Amino acid sequence: MVITTAKMLSHVIREFRYQGDLSQTDVAKLSGTTQARISAFENEPERTKLETLFKILAGLELELIVQPRKKSSDTARSIKEPTATYDDDEAW
Repeated sequence: MVITTAKMLSHVIREFRYQGDLSQTDVAKLSGTTQARISAFENEPERTKLETLFKILAGLELELIVQPRKKSSDTARSIKEPTATYDDDEAW
């Protein structure tokens, strides 16, 4: 699935929550966060911290995959996959 905005991402994640018949409180417990943060993500995803996003993804057993856009082949060729030498915090 191609997602290009924060709002699209929150909508898709909300749909996974609905499909799992989970409340925001259920997702909060699975994610180690609060119901208020789940609600904030669903309503204003552009204001959500990345850390919170990854907690939600983990709680719902989802993963994020990043890849070059199909129509931008020049960009795809110029950006190489990260290696440990590019990471300031930890090794890949």
